[in-house]
Amino acid sequence: MAGLAAQTRFWRLRAYSATGIASVLTVFASLATASAQSITFEGQTFVNKGLVGVTRIPSNAVDQFGDTLGGMGSGMAMDPLAWHKKGDGSFAGTVYMLPDRGWNTQGTVDFQGRLHKFEFTLQPFTGTSTTAQNQLVLDYKGSIKFSKPFGTKTTGLDPTGIFPASTTFPELPKANNSIPVDNEAVVYPGDGTVWISDEYGPYVYHYTLDGHLLEAIRPPEAFIPKRKDASGAAVDNFSANSPPVGVTYDPSPGNPVSGRQNNQGFEGLAMSPDRSKLYVLLQSALIQDLDPNNIKTTRRNTRLLVYDLEHRVPFLSGKPKLTAEYVVQLPLFQDPTTTKTKLLTAAQSEFFALNDHQFLVLARDSSAGFTNTNPTSVYRHIDLIDISAATNLANSNYDNPGVSAAPLGVLNSAITPVTYQSFIDINDNTQLNRFGLHNGLPNDSNNLYEKWESIGIVSALDPKTPNDYFLFVGSDNDFITQDGHMVGKPYADASGANVDTLVLVYRVTLPTYVPQKPTAISKLIDLLPRQ
Repeated sequence: MAGLAAQTRFWRLRAYSATGIASVLTVFASLATASAQSITFEGQTFVNKGLVGVTRIPSNAVDQFGDTLGGMGSGMAMDPLAWHKKGDGSFAGTVYMLPDRGWNTQGTVDFQGRLHKFEFTLQPFTGTSTTAQNQLVLDYKGSIKFSKPFGTKTTGLDPTGIFPASTTFPELPKANNSIPVDNEAVVYPGDGTVWISDEYGPYVYHYTLDGHLLEAIRPPEAFIPKRKDASGAAVDNFSANSPPVGVTYDPSPGNPVSGRQNNQGFEGLAMSPDRSKLYVLLQSALIQDLDPNNIKTTRRNTRLLVYDLEHRVPFLSGKPKLTAEYVVQLPLFQDPTTTKTKLLTAAQSEFFALNDHQFLVLARDSSAGFTNTNPTSVYRHIDLIDISAATNLANSNYDNPGVSAAPLGVLNSAITPVTYQSFIDINDNTQLNRFGLHNGLPNDSNNLYEKWESIGIVSALDPKTPNDYFLFVGSDNDFITQDGHMVGKPYADASGANVDTLVLVYRVTLPTYVPQKPTAISKLIDLLPRQ
């Protein structure tokens, strides 16, 4: 990694901390005393063998730039070549973790997008219970910051304008003469680059591993947020109605009239095992695919895009081509605030490719858990989907602004959505309690925080069970701390809380998972021009 290699010093994570590293599914039983939980999906048996590890990263840890090391559970990508089993039976590897737009609970800030690198060890725990939350140990190695060539950096500030399109890039959001990004997912192909999906655009950005922007994918016009100008025409407007700290928008821009909702962009990003396809999943429905007056109950029908990357190197053979587009009907759950039947949508927060047609989807409720008035989450799942039988909407009229695939949230009967089935219940207290964690009261630091947003998978390296894997799930703590540092200034979150970043590790059986193949162009990226 050119960017990281240029750094002269790296620190272990604890060096950055002032205090040190301190349900619709069947309830699982303890690994030591009962059988695992399994489901059948598309004729194959998928098994959750239970939680085997936990780690906790303190809320006041900082990165090499002095900024709070928070939000980094927004995205996760394993380096498959680094994963190995050690002589003592433990495992070791390398993981890249992606923070989003910086501390933003009280307004957005000028936080430059970046990617963190960690080396880690895992000593799985399969006993009945433990008070330790240290089976996974993360060793921070450094960070790279993202920028456009010639120095235009990225920022977490809400977009207020537009950079015009050029021969290299489409039009890009703009704020404070920087490119606003709310980074939410990362794919590491192993070719010297990373792909990052973003909520503001919603766009997908392709960077070198020293942080230089190579290209940007602009989705179909149906996805681009548009608001009416003074003449009443619908024009591109990338604001997410997320003003900077200390600023109030007057008037409020509200949600767009079409395109992605505010703060509901590309939360999910995945790549096919042969690296020929890129998959992008919207957090929840486009504005035109829901009822704007009843968003939480009608935003179920979100969209999944598939781009062709085969035989394509940036700047040599054109832009990625949209080849498929599907509707994903997100899961529903009963609103816990009422005894009347009221079904809410569990928006998705992460997306992982098992093969070229099956995926894991992390779907969850919101405003529930540690620091929230409601301490108990109803739905936090890692679910399964299959696109094989779904209707392909790509390059159809549905890609035009305002054309609805689900008027007022009701899917057009001519459209077949992807197949969807629940799999792992993150909220299962039988498993969480084994590590001193819980969902619900008491509403303390061992109660899971609201946001779980990243997935990573590595082999269990067990010849007796070759389809067994370790599944990592990371939380986004929203940079909430009372000892925070960002863009050169200290801060204390108004919640009064300190929210650590947690990573959970499960052992699972994934019979259809095809790990990514080694790339044949790993060094070509170094030969490309930096524009």
